[in-house]
Amino acid sequence: FPWPKGKAELRLTHKGSGKPWVLLEARAALKLAEPSFHGYRMSRKLVPVEQKVKGRWSIGDVYRVSLSIEAPADMTWVALADPIPAGATILGSALGRDSSFLTKAEKASFGAWGSYEERSFSGFRAYYEWLPKGTHLIEYTVRLNAPGSFQLPNSRLEAMYAPEFFAELPNETMDVQK
Repeated sequence: FPWPKGKAELRLTHKGSGKPWVLLEARAALKLAEPSFHGYRMSRKLVPVEQKVKGRWSIGDVYRVSLSIEAPADMTWVALADPIPAGATILGSALGRDSSFLTKAEKASFGAWGSYEERSFSGFRAYYEWLPKGTHLIEYTVRLNAPGSFQLPNSRLEAMYAPEFFAELPNETMDVQK
């Protein structure tokens, strides 16, 4: 529905003999200025694996994404989504031009029951049937294949059946030189 301009009042009316129950959630596509932690905490670090020029990303460079997740309680069905620049490739899927050598040092101290992991052209996604309380680490490796200035969407961890428990991180613009 179209949002009203400025402030507006929401009125809910209950008709009938049952006990009223309402769940209201509003979302907007706004640029996240700082990390948002609601139950979960998450940090993201890029570690160069192969870099032509130190401190600058170029075509052909390889980096490892290291995601640290702090879960305050055991939770079922948790989804993780982390973006990559357009044209980049997540290594480790055993496709052509992939490198098992570059992914050997990936670490995962994830005590979770992983159900599905997707290494797509747009990002890394993982779904966990069980995410226990504690700190967890997951890493994946990316090769940059295209030049440009890439504005990445937010990284997000969310309990699928309790969406009020999530962590969301803004990602910086990634500049890749020829």
